[in-house]
Amino acid sequence: MNERLIRILLESFPKILLPGLTMTIPLTVISFSLALVIAVVTAIVQFANVKVLKQIARFYIWVVRGTPLLVQLYVIFYGLPNLGIMLAPFPSAVLVFSINEGAYCAETIRAALESVPRGQLEAGYCVGMSYMQIMRRILLPQAMRTAFPSLSNNLISMVKDTSLAANITVMEMFMVTQRIASRYYEHLALYIEVALIYLLFCTVLTRLQSWGEKKLSSYGAV
Repeated sequence: MNERLIRILLESFPKILLPGLTMTIPLTVISFSLALVIAVVTAIVQFANVKVLKQIARFYIWVVRGTPLLVQLYVIFYGLPNLGIMLAPFPSAVLVFSINEGAYCAETIRAALESVPRGQLEAGYCVGMSYMQIMRRILLPQAMRTAFPSLSNNLISMVKDTSLAANITVMEMFMVTQRIASRYYEHLALYIEVALIYLLFCTVLTRLQSWGEKKLSSYGAV
């Protein structure tokens, strides 16, 4: 650690942090929000046990979970132009991350739905509620509370996975770090610096996860 390296680290910190706040975090939030929508729909389709739709859902989950995220990014960003479909880097990343994460979250929510006693579904029918009313008012709230820890872990993982978006030229903080490192040839120090920023983001989310779990526990105890 010398004066030059300290100066580089101090100068690079805001340059790395800013894309983290303006690109990495928005990419994570938008993608995860869309992923939850996809996951809920896919989980409900499987739980409803409609044969054709369930097979489509299972096929989607099988393909997405069975192929690498990086390959999916390349297929969308570099492959679709061959079909005449051009997407900018950020929308491509949002599309891939939401579809990818949606498959994993769908299985979490499906398992949570199946953990709710079946009698509650029958009780809802007995009082005249439709299937979607039962799902929205009775089953999903309980399932989402059960799935909250796993979904929170998926969100934390997505923050780190967004670094793969650098491969399709998204100017998130890892790509910025790569450019700074190639300029100063201080790869070890700069990559440790960006790792610490990722750690900071994930630590904040972990704290929020703990707070959320306590709130849900107290709510369930009432």
